[in-house]
Amino acid sequence: MVDAIILAGGYSSRAQANKMTFEYQGKPLIMHAIEAALAVCDRVIVVTGHYHAELKSILDDIERVNVIYNENYPQGMFTSIKKGVAQTSQDFFILPGDYPNIKIDTYHEILKSTGRVRVPSFNHRLGHPIFFEQKLKTDILETDFENLKDFRNSQEYTIIDVDDPGIINDIDDWNDYMKLLRKD
Repeated sequence: MVDAIILAGGYSSRAQANKMTFEYQGKPLIMHAIEAALAVCDRVIVVTGHYHAELKSILDDIERVNVIYNENYPQGMFTSIKKGVAQTSQDFFILPGDYPNIKIDTYHEILKSTGRVRVPSFNHRLGHPIFFEQKLKTDILETDFENLKDFRNSQEYTIIDVDDPGIINDIDDWNDYMKLLRKD
């Protein structure tokens, strides 16, 4: 089957607070990403960093969710990717935890397609979650990139057109969060 790696290790410096815990529809923002992934994936690996204790206390008792701490989070997002990928034993998705509106159907569309790396696209814009075959685990663990986009671009990848604006709508700062709340 498939795992999901949700990245939640950053400082949330543009949001000036732990954006993963911002309340959206009665629950922390990150829970939306987790719940969508759990509808399709066997297991969700949440990689924390700066806000580890706070996120662990929120997520620790959720079945099929493993919270792991990336002690190297100050060195950048790719260290969190490596930490999560090291935990996988099957194909996996990678996505940041600040994408609350990805549709479950999007995961299914990506899984139905083919390719070692599969990237959803909405209105010609690439987004998340990105799918990786397990064969790429060693490549990810043995390379040094600054971010997921650079690694993705180093690979031949399949683009999957989806009808899901949630794949491109992340919450970077307070203004993004306010826009999200106004849409409800």
